[in-house]
Amino acid sequence: MTQESGAPPRLGRTPATTQREISRTAIELFLERGFEETFVDDIAHAAGISRRTFFRYFPSKNDLPWGEFDDLIDALRQRLAAANPETSIEAALRQAIIEVNDYPEDERVYHRHRMGLLLTVPSLAAHSTLRYAAWRQVVADFVADRRGESVGSLAPQAIAWACLGLCISAYEQWLADDVSDLGDLLRSAFAAAGSVFGVVGGHAEDNG
Repeated sequence: MTQESGAPPRLGRTPATTQREISRTAIELFLERGFEETFVDDIAHAAGISRRTFFRYFPSKNDLPWGEFDDLIDALRQRLAAANPETSIEAALRQAIIEVNDYPEDERVYHRHRMGLLLTVPSLAAHSTLRYAAWRQVVADFVADRRGESVGSLAPQAIAWACLGLCISAYEQWLADDVSDLGDLLRSAFAAAGSVFGVVGGHAEDNG
């Protein structure tokens, strides 16, 4: 790749040319300097790319910690679409969500740093609303299709919000405990919800 005009690259560093590489570079700077104290020009310089190239990959600095989030959304959608129709909605969601959150060993440290930023930096937490909405939409679409309902009706939306809450609670526990396993925490979160609400065979018991 020919170096474009702009801030000179950091000596000795190969230019970052993928979303993942640029995101990793940014996360390193955020941890070193602080999110608010790191600017787009700093990230572009560290990545060995121009400011113009940076904006080809990310609309804003707030999008950097998300990395390849669109790929994750697509993966979740594909796994849900491939779920066995005989599998309960809860089981299908649990399995798909755990699978897409099963990061390779060499990615986990960056993923931990990423989620730490997203859940603790106020400006990022506010920006996350848009990303979470896209994630919930995939879940709601799946639930609506399974139940034969409109995606905007109560059940698909409630289940999508509930799944998001389960995931965030598992991530918070994961970030608080360096030796915990994210997959185990996600399983435990879903199991806890089933225990509290009396889920049996994919349906809540009617105690009324």
